Amino acid sequence: MANENYTVKNVEGFIITGFDHLQNQKLLGFLILITYVLILLGNSINLCIILTNRHLQKPMYILICNLAVVDIMFSSTCSTTMISVLLAEIKTVSYYSCISRTYFYHLGDFTECMALTLMAIDRLIAIRLPLRYHSIVTNSRTFLFISLTWLAGFAVIGFVISIVDSVPYCQPVIKYVFCEYASMIRAACVNPEPYFFIPVMISLWPTCGQFPFIMCTYAVLAYSVTKLSNNSSKKQMINTCLSHLIVLLSFYAPKLVSGILTRIGVVLNLTERNAILIVASLVSPLINPAVYCTRTKEIRTRLADVFLTVTVLRFVTTEKCHVAVKKV
Repeated sequence: MANENYTVKNVEGFIITGFDHLQNQKLLGFLILITYVLILLGNSINLCIILTNRHLQKPMYILICNLAVVDIMFSSTCSTTMISVLLAEIKTVSYYSCISRTYFYHLGDFTECMALTLMAIDRLIAIRLPLRYHSIVTNSRTFLFISLTWLAGFAVIGFVISIVDSVPYCQPVIKYVFCEYASMIRAACVNPEPYFFIPVMISLWPTCGQFPFIMCTYAVLAYSVTKLSNNSSKKQMINTCLSHLIVLLSFYAPKLVSGILTRIGVVLNLTERNAILIVASLVSPLINPAVYCTRTKEIRTRLADVFLTVTVLRFVTTEKCHVAVKKV
């Protein structure tokens, strides 16, 4: 990477200008706010249900908890910036705040890829080796592999962010909608193209390595499910695999669309790039908890029990209040 000659000055913060050309900024801000609240609510409900029920503290549900934590971190790093810009009209982000948001945004992206891979492997072992599943996939091993994915994420993304922190900046303007690697490199006083080589190589692994691998595992799962003689077990396995596929496609679809359009020579303008970026950052964390709440029987049953208990308690409390009022 050549060192270009620029007049560099200290940059204490960045101004987010990606929304400046939009007409209905408040409306978009409210939509992002509502989406973010639903993401927090849905993922928090999943976490609370699983963590408070010992019967659900199994490898598959531990992986769901991990995914929920990743989704909260992933969406929070970008949503808070966009909500601040659109609703509070605070467009300035300090330099170190932008660096940290970029770090955790890409860490969330990396760990989500790894979390989806672990979940695919878990289902593959459960269906292909059902009698040995509980001896192979234990809680301790699940925690170990989750920890390894996070450590790998910290190391890889730390290296990428060190590149962002090392480049000179001479203009405090980010033309995208929040802080992330591409937006910060394009704001630097360098030719951005050489600086995209390493992130592109890293991003090829999930799209060209992990995604095909996960799809192959689900192809094997689909074949295995067709061989099951028990209709009840077959239906349960289909529901579980379908849930995982919906989650998988909601995460990878925007990346694949962006990659395919780039490969066939379609040049996206700034608005289109920002739209894909927002969809990729918010749709998957929104869909994930909804899918697991509605399609996973144990979580759905537990959630129904909680709502039933709350409803009964409210009814009993109301009746006691009415009786007390009558006595008075």
